[in-house]
Amino acid sequence: MGIRISDHFDIRRLARFVMPSVVMMIFTSIYSVVDGLFVSNFVDTTAFAAINFIMPVLMIFGAIGFMLGAGGSALVSKTFGEGRQQKANEIFSMLVYVGIGLGVVLAVSGGLLVRPAAALMGAEGELLDRCVMYARIVLCALPFFMLQNMFQSFLVTAGRPKLGLKVTVCAGVLNMVLDALLIVVLKWGLAGAAIATAMSQTFGGLLPLLFFARENDSTLRLGRMKMDWRALGHACGNGSSEFVTNISMSVVGVLYNVQLLAYAGQDGIAAYGVIMYVSFFFVAIFLGYSIGVSPIIGYNYGAENHAELKNVFEKSMKFVALAGVVLTALSYALAAPVAWVFVGEDAALCRMTAHAFRINAFSFLLCGFGIFGSALFTALNNGVISALISFLRMFLFQAVTVLVMPMIWEVEGIWYAVVVAEGLAAIVSLALIAKYKKRYNI
Repeated sequence: MGIRISDHFDIRRLARFVMPSVVMMIFTSIYSVVDGLFVSNFVDTTAFAAINFIMPVLMIFGAIGFMLGAGGSALVSKTFGEGRQQKANEIFSMLVYVGIGLGVVLAVSGGLLVRPAAALMGAEGELLDRCVMYARIVLCALPFFMLQNMFQSFLVTAGRPKLGLKVTVCAGVLNMVLDALLIVVLKWGLAGAAIATAMSQTFGGLLPLLFFARENDSTLRLGRMKMDWRALGHACGNGSSEFVTNISMSVVGVLYNVQLLAYAGQDGIAAYGVIMYVSFFFVAIFLGYSIGVSPIIGYNYGAENHAELKNVFEKSMKFVALAGVVLTALSYALAAPVAWVFVGEDAALCRMTAHAFRINAFSFLLCGFGIFGSALFTALNNGVISALISFLRMFLFQAVTVLVMPMIWEVEGIWYAVVVAEGLAAIVSLALIAKYKKRYNI
C-alpha cells in the first residue's frame, strides 16, 4: 500500500515519500547539464553562451506554471484535509485548463518579444541570432512545459510521486537521446538542442495530462471546467512566491550576464553558465524535498493535526541543515573536474570556472533555509510571507549584491554576490519562521 499525505511520518517514511520528488528534480537538472555538455563540446562556445544568455528570458515565460502548480497544490491539499474531495478536484481541473490557455498565449507573445528582449540585454550579431532561433523553437513547447511544472506538484498531492519521477526520467532520457541524435549524428547544432528540449518538455507535460484525464487510482482526476475566480486568485496569490522566485531568478540571471559581459566578456558568461548548470543539480535537492514535503504540511495544516505538522517541520529543518553541509563539501571538491568536463579545451576559461565554482559552493550551505522557508509558508497558505522570502532571496539581495560588489571587487564581487545574498536570505527566513512558529503550531 502506498504512502498517503494523511499518514504519520517517521524519518524512513518521510524519506520514502519525498525521495521521488528529490530524484525527479535531480534528474531534471542532470539532463539540463547533459544538454549543455552536448552544446559546449559538439557545437561551439558561442552556441553555449547563447543558451545561457537567453535562458532567463525563457524561464520568465514558464514561471506561471510553477505558480499554478505550487499555489494550486497547496490549496488542493488543504481542501482535501478539510474533507472536500469534489471541490479539490474542481479546483485542480480549473487550474490545469487555465495553465494550458495561458501557455498558448505566452508562447505566441514570447516568440514576438524574444528578439527585442535579447537585444535590450546586449546581445548582437551572431549571438543575438542564435538566441532568437533557440528561444523560438523551445517556446513552441511552452504550454507543455508549464503543465510539466504544474504536474510535478499535483502528482505528489495525488499520492503518485513515483509516477512524476518516471515521467521526468523518461523525458530526460528522451532529451539525451535526441541531443545525441540531432547534435552529434545529424549535425543540427543549436537548433537540434532546441528541438530536443522542446520534444522532451512536450512529453513531460502530455503524459501526466493523459493520466489525469482518464480513470485512475489517485485522488485527482480532470473533470469539466468550473471557473472559480476566488480559488484561482487564492492559488495565484499562494503560489506567488514560486512566481516571484522564477521571475526574480530570470531577472537576476540577466543582471549577472550583463555584469559578466562588462567585467569578463563572453568567457565570463560561459563560466557562469557552467556554474548555473551544476548549481541546478545541487539546488534541486532542496527544491525536490520542498515539493515532496509541502502537500504533507498543507494537509496537516488543513486537518489541524498540530502534532504531525510539528513533527514534519522539525525533521525538515534537520534535513536542510545536514544537506547544506554535505553539498557544500561535495561542490568544493568537484569544482576542478566539473570545469574540465565543460570547458577543458580552454585552459584560462577552465581556471576561471573552477575558481568561481569553489566560491559558489558556500551558497549551498545557506540556500536550503530560504528555499524551504518559502515552501513552508506556501504550504501553510501564507502566500504573502512566502513571496516576501522569495523576493528577498531571489531578487533584492542578489540584485543589490551583483550590482554593488563588482564596483569594489570587480569580477570577484560577482562570484561572491550569490553567497552574500543567500546568507542574508537565510537570516530572514529563520527569523520569519521563529516569528510565526506559534501561530502555525510548528
